[in-house]
Amino acid sequence: MTGRVEGKVALITGAARGQGRAHALRLAEEGADVIAVDICKDIKGVPYPGPTSDDLARTVDEVKNLGRRIVAIEADVRDQRALDGAVEQGMAHLGRLDIVAANAGISSAPYPAQDIPEDVWTTMLDINLSGVWRTCKAAIPHLLAGGQGGSIVLTSSAAGMQAYANVAHYVSAKHGLVGLMRTLALELAPQNIRVNSLHPTQVDTPMIMNESTYALFRPDLEHPTREDFAPASQAMNALPIPWVESRDVSNALLFLASDEARYITGVALPVDAGALIA
Repeated sequence: MTGRVEGKVALITGAARGQGRAHALRLAEEGADVIAVDICKDIKGVPYPGPTSDDLARTVDEVKNLGRRIVAIEADVRDQRALDGAVEQGMAHLGRLDIVAANAGISSAPYPAQDIPEDVWTTMLDINLSGVWRTCKAAIPHLLAGGQGGSIVLTSSAAGMQAYANVAHYVSAKHGLVGLMRTLALELAPQNIRVNSLHPTQVDTPMIMNESTYALFRPDLEHPTREDFAPASQAMNALPIPWVESRDVSNALLFLASDEARYITGVALPVDAGALIA
C-alpha cells in the first residue's frame, strides 16, 4: 500500500532525530510534505545532549530524497510565539495542514518524587505536557480553517498509562497528555478532526539510550552500559525484546493519520511490546 497520506502536510515537533525524524520519513514515504520543528540545542537539566542543527538538516535531506517537500524551523515548544511562527512559515510554503505529530519531549535523571528539583519538574512539564498543548494551540486554527478535518497524534508513553518509580515528573506529564488528548478529541470531533495518543515502551533513540536511563534501570551498577540496560528493559515487556524501533511507532502514527483510521478518535494506542500487560 502506498500514498496513504498523499498530498497531505504534517507538522512534526522533535523532528531532528529519533522518533520525530522517523515520523517525518514514514509520512513522506506515503506522500506527505512536512513541517519539521526542533529546538536544536541542549536543554538545561536534561542529562544527555540535545539535537543539533545538523540533525535537523539530515531530516531535511532524507525527506527531500524521498521526493517530498519539507520546511524546517528551529523553535522551542516552550515558546508559543516561536511555535505559531513556525506553523505559519510552514503554511506559507506548503499551503495546508492536515496532520499534527506533537512528538517533542525529554527524559530526566531519576529522583524520588520528593527529591525532584523544582526546576527539573518545571522543565519536564513545560516541554512534555505544556509544549504539546502549545503545539496543538498553534496548529488547530489552521486545521479548522482548512475545513477538511485532520489528525492530531500526541506522543505519550507507556508511562502515560501506568506508573514507574523515580520519574514522577515524567509519569505526570505523560498521564496529563491522555487527558489533553481525550478533551481535544471531544472538542474537535464536530469538525472531523481526530485526536489520539501513542504510548511506546522503550524506543531505541537518544532520549533512552543514555547513561541517565541506564542508571534508572540498573541502580546496582556504578556505570551501566546499553548492554547492561537491555535485560532490565526487556523485563518490562511481554514480548521478548528490550525495546522497539522508532519506525514501529511511526507505523502506528501513519495508521492514525491515514484514512484507515478515519473513525478512530480519543484512543490511547500502545506500541509497547506488551509492557502494559507484563
